[in-house]
Amino acid sequence: MEIVNFIHPDAKLSKGVEVGHFSVIEDDVEIGEGTIVGHNVTILSGARIGKNCKVFPGAVIAAIPQDLKFKGEYSLVEVGDNTTIRECVTLNRGTADRHKTTIGKNCLLMAYVHIAHDVIVGDNCIIANSASIAGHVIIGDHVVIEGIVGIQQFVKVGRHAFISGGSKVRKNIPPYVKAARDPLVFAGVNSIGLSRNGYDRETIKTIEDIYRLIYVRNTTISKGVNEVKSKLAHNSISDEILEFIGTSENGVIKGMV
Repeated sequence: MEIVNFIHPDAKLSKGVEVGHFSVIEDDVEIGEGTIVGHNVTILSGARIGKNCKVFPGAVIAAIPQDLKFKGEYSLVEVGDNTTIRECVTLNRGTADRHKTTIGKNCLLMAYVHIAHDVIVGDNCIIANSASIAGHVIIGDHVVIEGIVGIQQFVKVGRHAFISGGSKVRKNIPPYVKAARDPLVFAGVNSIGLSRNGYDRETIKTIEDIYRLIYVRNTTISKGVNEVKSKLAHNSISDEILEFIGTSENGVIKGMV
């Protein structure tokens, strides 16, 4: 039996790219050296895939946005080096907002993950099975999102955050925290994740002290922020956390009641 692929002659496949049976690669596609594309993968025009990536069967990369505002404008999906895209993942192109959807380096997108238009996912992120990320979401580096999580459009997730499985994310999640329960709330500092990523105990304690004031010892986040400013030493981590909260127009998750 003849095995048929369709690889458009204008697609740019670098040295060492492997393409499995029955896959389709359209024009205006660029795939970096050493990337493996599995069987039955669809890579549409506008895809830019980095080096040494793995794309598993059923994935669809660079389909047009599922957005009624989309008018056919030119846009892209960019995938960083060493990223793994598991079975049936869908990555949609951008719209006129950012003109691209971006997935960082060294990410793992597990089966059935959906990344909508104009999303930015940082480096070293893990997004587990059947998570759905709506349009215009920004996810920082080293974020872990467990399975069956739904993230509402325009939400921001700070770096090194952890989101528990089955969560509905409607508010921004500050950096370095764990978010859990229903409705979603602050559930502590992601100390295990931070330790695994090389943060020392002193730095983790600093982060814990900041969030203790913001979420535990005060009745409102604004009061906690003011206490952080007045009681704790100024440093790059406190600046990052306070800037994230201060620029979160849609608000951040609340603390446990």
